[in-house]
Amino acid sequence: MKNSNNSNEEMYLSMGISKTVYDYGCVIEKSLRERFDEVDRNAEYNQLKVVKAMQQHQVSEACLLGTTGYGYNDLGRDTLEAVYAATFHTEDALVRPQITCGTHALALALMSNLRPGDELLSPVGKPYDTLEEVIGIRPSKGSLAEYGVTYRQVDLLPDGSFDYDKIRENINEKTHLVTIQRSKGYQTRPTLSVQRIGELIAFIKGIKPDVICMVDNCYGEFVETMEPSDVGADMIVGSLIKNPGGGLAPIGGYIAGKKECVENAAYRLTSPGLGKEVGASLGILKDFYQGFFLAPTVTAGALKGAIFAANVYEKLGFAVVPNGTESRHDIIQAITFGQPEGVIGFCQGIQAAAPVDSHVTPEPWDMPGYDAQVIMAAGAFVSGSSIELSADGPIKPPYAVYFQGGLTWQHAKFGILKSLQALLQKGIVTEEQLRQAM
Repeated sequence: MKNSNNSNEEMYLSMGISKTVYDYGCVIEKSLRERFDEVDRNAEYNQLKVVKAMQQHQVSEACLLGTTGYGYNDLGRDTLEAVYAATFHTEDALVRPQITCGTHALALALMSNLRPGDELLSPVGKPYDTLEEVIGIRPSKGSLAEYGVTYRQVDLLPDGSFDYDKIRENINEKTHLVTIQRSKGYQTRPTLSVQRIGELIAFIKGIKPDVICMVDNCYGEFVETMEPSDVGADMIVGSLIKNPGGGLAPIGGYIAGKKECVENAAYRLTSPGLGKEVGASLGILKDFYQGFFLAPTVTAGALKGAIFAANVYEKLGFAVVPNGTESRHDIIQAITFGQPEGVIGFCQGIQAAAPVDSHVTPEPWDMPGYDAQVIMAAGAFVSGSSIELSADGPIKPPYAVYFQGGLTWQHAKFGILKSLQALLQKGIVTEEQLRQAM
């Protein structure tokens, strides 16, 4: 009888992974056992946190059924929002399928809590590309700029730290809301830890206590045992087809925070006078609940994949952010190849590892909301879901790819090995490099 290790190796070889790539992956995985144990401990804490919130608010079978039409008195919808608020330790939450994506959730939070004459400040540099048109950095119909909201930005210092002096200079009587992007977006800057976000919020509140501090929490939920709402954020915002949806939510976004901020968002999402009272949950509440229940362990699998990817590529000489040993604060792994072929090859390898559309070859294309062609690998059960195995990147210098997701650690591992195999076939990585790195 063959042992399980031999069976695993044969399975990888039958799925297009060479012996050298497989052996290299095994060496990397073996070196990460202590890191993976730490990820599992955090997942256990976060799993209990979610169960505690569900029990506290007496989630019942009736909560899973959903409503149609106006959605008045939707028990499941209202209870789910209470569960989110309890998990993230906030006064209120808005969790809706009518929020179409993360960008929509962020736009909703901004547009509902800013008024003409207000100023928006980003103290962490340029926001994610799709927010440029929301803010009006790049002109677009319906932007905040069209409604008389001005914008200021303070870049991070070269070492990734906050430029506290310039932040102080840029806070003025018009500054009404500060937006803090936790993850790196299409940049190679460090992701912000919850602790660092708390320090930044404390500094800003020390200058202007009534300013609203909003955190774009996309890709960060359940990576740590605390969330930005635990360290002073007035709002945290995210997408349900990322971490908190657990791979089951087919659509949706959330805004959790101070009651007034959430109410403002609800009135903007539906209508003045209606707010949270309307908005049918249709037939997807079970997926929202079960996805949120699974989210801590699904996020842990994706996080292991990101750590694995960092170590696989760093040891081959590629620049990676975060590096192979530093602490993690989101599930995104940036890898800089310095050439478009590297980004394209990596994404094509990830696509080849997908359970859906593995036979499709991704190519760069002109994607709405971006200023350069973007390539995306996403063979997912939910279209565009980036908690599932996925990778993307703009085809522009420094030619970095951004890897994230994997509903299970085992699938994330396979995806990374497939990406490495694709780069090997393109000659961007050589077998000699792999042997020397072992």
